[in-house]
Amino acid sequence: MSSYDVRIHAILTNELSGRKKSYTVRWKVAGRPFRDTFATRALAESFRSKLVVSQREGVAFDKASGLPEPMARALNTRSWLEHAIAYVDMKWPRASAKHRKGIAETLATVTPALLMTDRGVPNDKALRAALYGWAFNKSRRDAGDPPADLTTAVRWLKGNTVDLAALTDATLVRKALDTLALRIDGAPASPATIARKRAVFSGALKYAVELRLLDTHPMSLVSWTAPKTADEVDRRAVVNPDQARALLAEVGRAVPELEAFFGCMYYAALRPEEVLHLREDEYERPAHPGGWGALHLTGSTVAVGRYWGDSGDTAEDRELKHRGKTATRDVPVPPPLVRLLDHHLNEYPSGPNGRLFVTRRGPGGRYVPTAGQPIPNNTYGKAWRGARAKVLTAAQQRSPLARRPYDLRHAAVSLWLNAGVPATQVAEWAGHSVHVLMRVYAKCVYGAEEAAKNRVEAALALQESQPSY
Repeated sequence: MSSYDVRIHAILTNELSGRKKSYTVRWKVAGRPFRDTFATRALAESFRSKLVVSQREGVAFDKASGLPEPMARALNTRSWLEHAIAYVDMKWPRASAKHRKGIAETLATVTPALLMTDRGVPNDKALRAALYGWAFNKSRRDAGDPPADLTTAVRWLKGNTVDLAALTDATLVRKALDTLALRIDGAPASPATIARKRAVFSGALKYAVELRLLDTHPMSLVSWTAPKTADEVDRRAVVNPDQARALLAEVGRAVPELEAFFGCMYYAALRPEEVLHLREDEYERPAHPGGWGALHLTGSTVAVGRYWGDSGDTAEDRELKHRGKTATRDVPVPPPLVRLLDHHLNEYPSGPNGRLFVTRRGPGGRYVPTAGQPIPNNTYGKAWRGARAKVLTAAQQRSPLARRPYDLRHAAVSLWLNAGVPATQVAEWAGHSVHVLMRVYAKCVYGAEEAAKNRVEAALALQESQPSY
């Protein structure tokens, strides 16, 4: 709290023993008395003059310390590292494990741009390990001192990041933003990555304003434009039905327990984390042979690493994307996916937790359920890369075509739209809003432009045929 009700009194001289004196500056803020004593009159007069100048210039005074707000902030200033750690701790309890990792990654990226000196600085690898692996991971930091291999880097960082007040320098803020626009290897980051990291950095600075450690948000001082984010799906990444079937068949030949896993992405447009969360009781079989089934989705399973979640597991169960914790989503299962899922369940019984897709191991190529651990990202990623290498031509492998398993979901949604399924229904099945659906997939709707031209042409022909009077 602050106040403009300030009264500054004359300096009080104090007689001490041995002919010594001290000098006390006295003032009141909102009726509350404050005082500070100095060894010499010159020091007392200098301090009092600062109070007087602030009062004349209409600067608010902090009620707690009695000082003008700029002086109070300087008194309570903290280093960038201290503030960044405080920001992590504030966000940690309510953030998902994936969001915690994102915050730590951003702060670890930007902190090397906010150092006071490069004298004695540890190498880049050591700095990142100290920041991402310990300082910005509350669980590991709360466990005790940093590991021996990080101690030197952590100690150096604690004494060598700039004071938070230094971020009122627009040049420094621009340097930080430019750093966020680069990958670790120095190449430009993607527009989506830059936007995500900029939002985290902005949040940390906003928290400083909220704590009244800064007057204004430092980014408001800088005219810095982030690269445009391309929301649209690259149509070059979208496989056609023949290519999709060939890729799934190759997965079925090489890694058979994953064919239905990828099938769920292509035939039902599931996200990988939704497939990992799928349980046997969420699969509703068709009412009659050759019919359609249904999937009743209840959540997602996200790989997060051992030290980012609250349970200590490497994966975290979350709600469906963009939905509440108890929300569900129903997705139809066409006959080709019914066949894949039924075959999968016959060959590979679900794990102890009911999950359809868990890590499996066994001699002679016979796979058996493990304790129910979700399939690691690198496991299904390797299987997909192997299928691409077998099915696609050399030119196609160099292209974006089905480069990621996620591109199967894009192919499914594009197929639905091009088949004439209403956008509202596609959005419901895919777990999007209609607005996001059309913004992201607009370029993947084949024939829409030609159909529009035909309708305009027909309308013009109708007008020309009408008699004019």
